Formats: sequence, structure tokens, C-alpha cells
Amino acid sequence: MEYQWPVGIKRTRQREDVFRVLTEAEEPLTAMEIFRRVIANTQDSNYAISTIYRSLAVFEENHLVEKTTLMGEDMAVYEWKREHHKHYAICLNCRRKIPLSECPMHDLDICSDMDGFQITGHKIELYGYCKECQKRECQKKNDEGIRRH
Repeated sequence: MEYQWPVGIKRTRQREDVFRVLTEAEEPLTAMEIFRRVIANTQDSNYAISTIYRSLAVFEENHLVEKTTLMGEDMAVYEWKREHHKHYAICLNCRRKIPLSECPMHDLDICSDMDGFQITGHKIELYGYCKECQKRECQKKNDEGIRRH
């Protein structure tokens, strides 16, 4: 999907580069991941990580970026707000973020039990181990078993 530059946001080359990385990303990214992608895309070594944080702050203040801290992480991740929000299954080993095909909240009827509480948003993260990490762990156990015999 092609995104248009947000109305009301001053357009600078640095913000455009961050915008491009965020709108092309398939998963939430840390500021450092965004920084690395900007450098790789532009081959411009004059960027500072502080430039990335300033651009992210502008996008966040204007409600264009979702900033989240995932369980077990000490760094925030950023994701461009899209028409449909996403939820992720996060591997506890490699930290890979796998998008869920649909929002599990659509099938829940919890509003009737909430004594007038009005839901304005939600965030769902599932934690476990991805297929690749499960495979590596199984192989590691097999290798250890072979060495013992």
C-alpha cells in the first residue's frame, strides 16, 4: 500500500526517510532498527540516532505512529498506524514478531460485563516460540542425547 505524506507535518528529508522505513515495515521496529534501515536505504552516514528519535516523536505526537514496549524488552518499538491494526505472536527466543491474521477481540463479547466501561483501544501480544526456534531446540536436545550415548 502506498502512503501519502501526512497533512500538517513539516516535510524534511530525514522525516521522509523515517516515514518510508515505517510504512514499508512488516513489523514494529526499534529506533535502532529504523536507524540501520535508513542508513542502508540512503547510504548517508551523516544521520544520528537522535534524528530518528526526533522524527518518531513528531509522528507519535500527531498520532501517526504506535509506540509500544513489548514484554521482556527494554526498548520501545514503533509501527506506522494503518487502516487495520495488528497484533503479534512474539518469539521469546529470537524476538521475531509474527502478525496474527485477524484481531481476536472481534470474537469476544466482553462489554456487557464491564459496568459501563467504554473501550477505546486494545493491545494483544501472544508469547511463545516460533517454528524455527522450536526446531533448533529439538535439534539441540537430539544432539545432546547423541553425545551422552
